[in-house]
Amino acid sequence: MTQPHAPHATPGTRGAAAGRDAAGTPAGQDSQGTTPAHVPPADLRAALTAELGGAARAWLDQALDEATAHPGTHGPISVWELRLAEAGRRCGPAHADAARVLVLHAARADTEALARVYSQGTADERRAVLYALPHLVPGPDALPLVEDALRTNDTRLVAAALGPYAARHLDAHQWRHAVLKCLFTGVPLDRVADLDRRAGGDQELARMLADYAAERTAAGRPVPEDLHRVLALAESRSPANATDDPHGKES
Repeated sequence: MTQPHAPHATPGTRGAAAGRDAAGTPAGQDSQGTTPAHVPPADLRAALTAELGGAARAWLDQALDEATAHPGTHGPISVWELRLAEAGRRCGPAHADAARVLVLHAARADTEALARVYSQGTADERRAVLYALPHLVPGPDALPLVEDALRTNDTRLVAAALGPYAARHLDAHQWRHAVLKCLFTGVPLDRVADLDRRAGGDQELARMLADYAAERTAAGRPVPEDLHRVLALAESRSPANATDDPHGKES
């Protein structure tokens, strides 16, 4: 399912056209806090509307009005699901993620609808579902979507999966392995929401990171710079917040 994608940016990252966003992060690798998962939908819409041209803005307004008026499932496919497929062409790849998240939010997509879009959609649509989770699903019901994304080799899906929703609901065992997956695949750890809080004082994570670093060194391979950062957090005396394991179990 991995395929090349056009660089994207959320509203406010005008530097993406030059290959980097406003924070100096390579395009397509937004630092924590700049993806649609971290921006309240009202703020996201205001920022996106300010950046879109007239035709794209009119399309977005119509798409959101339709989704608001006709949420849920209607026939084989709802009109708002068709708008998800159009978003890249209508708003441009730089704004498609934000537009899709807004459509999902306007449609009040529940866990069943999100799972359907995720299973049937393109990689871009799957990423939008992952970004929308913290805005639409209050509990852990959508964790299977996060877990599926973390099993892929699509680094943009992996990064999108590790937003605020995963930070709240992944248990400690899954979260530790997700951090290692980022190190394996080159996903910057800046994309992991609440990294400092969840990694702080996690001695088991420290052990896993030290083992991984030792394996890389023994094989004559470089140790990712991000590893040293998270290892320092995990070895610190500050324990991770108790909500790191939302299901109250340790692995």
